[in-house]
Amino acid sequence: MPLTTDRNNPATPAPALRRTASGASALLLALLAGCASVAGLPNAEQTRADSQISAPAQWQATLPHGGSMEQLAQWWAQLGDNLLIQMIDAAQKESATLASARARVAQARAAATGARAALLPGVNATAQASRGVQAPDAPVGTSASIALQASWEADIFGTNRASSSAAQERLAGAEIGWHEARVSVAAETAVAYYEWYSCLGSIAVAQSDATSRAETARLADLTAKAGLAAPASAELARASAADAVNTLQSAKAQCEVRLKALVALTGLPEADLRTKLMANQPTAQKITVPNALFSINSLPAQVLVQRPDIASAQRSVAAASADANAAQARRLPMLSLSGSVGAGAQRQMGMTTEGVTWSLGPVMLSVPIFDGGRNAANAQAAVAAYDEAVVTLRAKVRNAVREVEEALVNLDSTGQRATSVQAAAAGYKASLDATQARYRAGLASLVELEDARRTAVAAQQSEVALNRERVAAWLSLYRAAGGGWSPSAQGMGKALP
Repeated sequence: MPLTTDRNNPATPAPALRRTASGASALLLALLAGCASVAGLPNAEQTRADSQISAPAQWQATLPHGGSMEQLAQWWAQLGDNLLIQMIDAAQKESATLASARARVAQARAAATGARAALLPGVNATAQASRGVQAPDAPVGTSASIALQASWEADIFGTNRASSSAAQERLAGAEIGWHEARVSVAAETAVAYYEWYSCLGSIAVAQSDATSRAETARLADLTAKAGLAAPASAELARASAADAVNTLQSAKAQCEVRLKALVALTGLPEADLRTKLMANQPTAQKITVPNALFSINSLPAQVLVQRPDIASAQRSVAAASADANAAQARRLPMLSLSGSVGAGAQRQMGMTTEGVTWSLGPVMLSVPIFDGGRNAANAQAAVAAYDEAVVTLRAKVRNAVREVEEALVNLDSTGQRATSVQAAAAGYKASLDATQARYRAGLASLVELEDARRTAVAAQQSEVALNRERVAAWLSLYRAAGGGWSPSAQGMGKALP
């Protein structure tokens, strides 16, 4: 269409041109409207605010011993149990959980490297050679060339920068996940380790009870044969002795099961592990709960910050925010540039032609016009994923507070119950001894003796169980605190392996 102007005002475009300009303006407005930000797109300030955690100013649960213990530092080393440290090291080397965590770190690092590379120009070297007839009736010729080709996407609206930021956050989250796996494996190994020694305590109680009942059965049988007691009394004594043997065998089986668990965790040969555990028994059984390691009077919000799962969730919020901004940026125009430089040679009819070739371009601007709503839907989905990451972080914080509070409650409860349980065990043991003396003197019946024995054994088993429960609560606090904590110059917590 020829360009025409209004005859009354030559400087004014003709109606046809005005309509064309109006249509172009409408199209540009439509493009800008189509690229408008989606609702709820997080900015940097909102992301920082959403990544903050809210923890209680102080723990509501009662702190064991009033929270006046010394600082907790180097948990496992300060226990003075080298075998436990060796077993934790072995378990971490053999752990499939840790291996998976290391693989996720490697995958995240590769993704981060790829996303970072997208910000830089890409350069490829090419070399080619050919021989043949280049045109009809032309002689056979040989040509060869080598060139460097470069391409670069100008990240005008930050698409690649946002993607790179998201990949870096996910790499940091994967590395944090590896630390979380270490804490989990250490705690799991320590639990199995102390449960095995606790099981030995149960065996000792059951063995003592079985020996005592066997002696009672022997005396009852002699008394019955001498006609000084009814045969039914001897039968009751034998049944009681058999029941004690059953309890003892059951306790031994449970210890064997726990030993198998330790073998599976550490990968150590069972025979060697059993030998080491038995040799280490005097050292391990001196350790109930290392109260001198506790310092939970100042268990602050920093403990929650150092928890690997919370730190990873914070990284997930930042990554989701970057993903949302990258998804929005993909709805905007994209500018790319390419070029090449090379050298080539062609030989034909005995003559060789050489030279340098180069090109710059094309410079290409790509503007999304119609994609059926795909990019807009992806942007909305990215915003929804960000909202999910924020809610997940808050839920993890609440769960962390709950776990710490529960561990503190259990520690305080076991501490308060310890005196009563020990007094009960001592009292019932004294009552059993007195009843046994009366039974031998013929002043107490076998039924009385068995009642006293059952009560005393139950009290001893309760004492063993309470110690096991206290150690479990201690290890729960270790895990809830993200692997222990220690002070620094800034008063922040530092995760310990």
